[in-house]
This record gives sequence, C-alpha cells and structure tokens, in this order.
Amino acid sequence: MATTSTRSTMRRTAKLPSFINYILGHHRLTFLLAGVLVSSLTLHLVFPTQPPTGSAPSTRRVLLAQSNVVAPRGRVPLGLRRKPLRVVVTGGAGFVGSHLVDRLMERGDSVIVVDNFFTGRKDNVVHHFGNPRFELIRHDVVEPILLEVDQIYHLACPASPVHYKFNPVKTIKTNVVGTLNMLGLAKRVGARFLLTSTSEVYGDPLQHPQAETYWGNVNPIGVRSCYDEGKRTAETLAMDYHRGLGIEVRIARIFNTYGPRMCIDDGRVVSNFVAQALRKEPLTVYGDGKQTRSFQYVSDLVEGLMRLMEGDHVGPFNLGNPGEFTMLELAEVVQETIDSNAKIEFRPNTEDDPHKRKPDISKAKELLGWEPTISLHKGLPLMVSDFRKRIFGDENSAKTI
Repeated sequence: MATTSTRSTMRRTAKLPSFINYILGHHRLTFLLAGVLVSSLTLHLVFPTQPPTGSAPSTRRVLLAQSNVVAPRGRVPLGLRRKPLRVVVTGGAGFVGSHLVDRLMERGDSVIVVDNFFTGRKDNVVHHFGNPRFELIRHDVVEPILLEVDQIYHLACPASPVHYKFNPVKTIKTNVVGTLNMLGLAKRVGARFLLTSTSEVYGDPLQHPQAETYWGNVNPIGVRSCYDEGKRTAETLAMDYHRGLGIEVRIARIFNTYGPRMCIDDGRVVSNFVAQALRKEPLTVYGDGKQTRSFQYVSDLVEGLMRLMEGDHVGPFNLGNPGEFTMLELAEVVQETIDSNAKIEFRPNTEDDPHKRKPDISKAKELLGWEPTISLHKGLPLMVSDFRKRIFGDENSAKTI
C-alpha cells in the first residue's frame, strides 16, 4: 500500500516543471527563504531609513503646493510672469484686427494672422514682419484651417455697408461658414473662442439705449441682412457649441468704432466725413441728420476685447462708447477738427438705416471692469493724422499729433 502511495506522489511530482522539482528537493526552498531574510536584515542595518525632513517635502505636498499656484484660466497670480500664449486673429490685417495684433504682440504672445485681404491690408501689420512670434497666413475662413493655438479671436468679415453689399452671399458665408470653421478649430485644439458680433443684431431698435437682453427689431430680408442676420446666426452657433460641446466662447457686440487704419472709402460715416473734409468735398449727410450713433476709439475696443477673452464670462457684452451724437453733430466735430468751412450736403437716407444706436454698457462695467476712456474730440485728431498721411503721403502730419 505504501509503495502504491509513493508511486502516486512520484507521478504527481514528475508532472511539475523540472525547476520547481529542483527547488523542492533536499530542503533547498528552506535555505532560499533563509537567505532572503538574512539579506533584508543586512540592508536594513547598513542603510537605515531616514525620516522625512522639512527640506524634503513629500511628493503629495509638492503637488498640492503646485496646484495652489495655478490660477483660473486667463488670470496670473501676483508675482508670477504670465505664460505667453499662441493666438490666432482672423481678419488680423484689418482695421480693428491689426490694433488687436499690436496689443497681443506687445504682451509677448505668439500671433498668427489669418486674412484673405478683402478689406485687410499688409501695411497694417508690416511692422511685425521678421518677428519670430508673428505669422501671416493668406487664407479665407470659409475654408477650414488647422492650427495649434490657445485662443481664437474671430474678427474676419467685412463690416461696412459698401463692402458687405458688394457681395452679400460671400458676407453671410463668412459669418456662418467661417464661424463654423473657427468653432470647429476651437473644438479640435481646445482653444478659447471670441466672436466679434455687432450692434447691428439689434436692428432698428425700439429700446434705447440697447442692453444685451434686448432681442432687437430686425429685417431678415433687407439689403443689410447679409451682415446683420449673419452675425445673429454666428452668435447662435457660438452658444450652441458652448452649451452642447463645452467650448469656451466669448461674445462681443461691437458698436461704431473709429481710428487709424480704417478703410478710407468704406462708406462708414466717420471715415466718410474725415476723407471728404480732407479732400475739400462736402460732408454727405443722409436723411435729416438726426440719426444717432455712438463712437468709440479703437484702442478702447481692443482693451474691451482682451478683457472679455481673459475673463470668466461668456457674454454677450456690448462694447461701445455711450456718448451719443447725431450725424449733424458729428459733421460739426469734423468741421472743427479739419476745416471749419467744409460744407454739408444732404442726400436721401439709405434703406434700413437705424434711427438710434447707443449701448448700455452696465454689464461690461460690472463684470469686465471696462469702459471707454477716449472721447471723440480726443480720438478724432489721431484718425485725421493717419488719413492725411495716407491720402496725401504727408508723413510729417502723422507726427504732429
């Protein structure tokens, strides 16, 4: 019986791998475990474990300390340098866009300008050529583009009646398809997206002044609708991407803006009056001249856009100067600034021209800490100097103001 049991044990042992048979044989496993124990005791005696000291904080403490330094996006703790960003500005060779590019470059960011040069000009950004932090890409935003960026300022779109009436279908495509493409880029790379909308979304307002809660009095089939309705649709798209896909968006509703680098003959009232006065032509006032507008200097607008982008609020935000002027009052300011003898010529009013336009900027004051600082009487001479230089090539005139 014992022989049978021994044979059974031998058969089971034989089935084990030869290495394990070797370990189990002749008490080798006991000697192996004893060796491991002796080695552990020796290492402990020779290299005793030191308790942590104040000069060597734990990894967890280091990570917690680092996490406490990190501020919310767009804000930098006092005493720390802000990390430069990679920013794309569509329409960056245009009037407002080029001034925004100047500020971003001055701040130390790397800036990519995307522009199709329909209204933009290389002269507006030529002073950045050769800077390794600046890149200019000739591209139409109705076609997709892939870039690695942290922020997207989407300004691309003709903004004057002369330009957007020239090709209304292209205008609305830029507003809708171009905005879709830029929102798609923001989604792919995780960038924050700022849309420059317009006070035109209020149409011919029945509420005065206009707050962001006002939905407008609009004409969806008018000659200006390619621009007005395009911007309204762009706002809708931005909010849908924000609510549905979690994209960080910011929306600015820009009111009338003036300053250097405006297109000279773009049909907007300030540029019209200034160019006409410099050329000794009559100032053309459409209608009875009692329509009102509010005019902000371009540097005030750029400050508002940057505060909006860096802040924590989606918007929309009105960005404009609440100082209100009739068209006749504006013409008189231009006369005082350029030529007191300039004549005023009345013409029939244009179709769908809003009667009143004035921003309520209470929201921007409260949440962005922003309000315009440059009055029309202070800013207009700066624009006149730039126009005089470009119309007459008088470089000295640009240095006198």
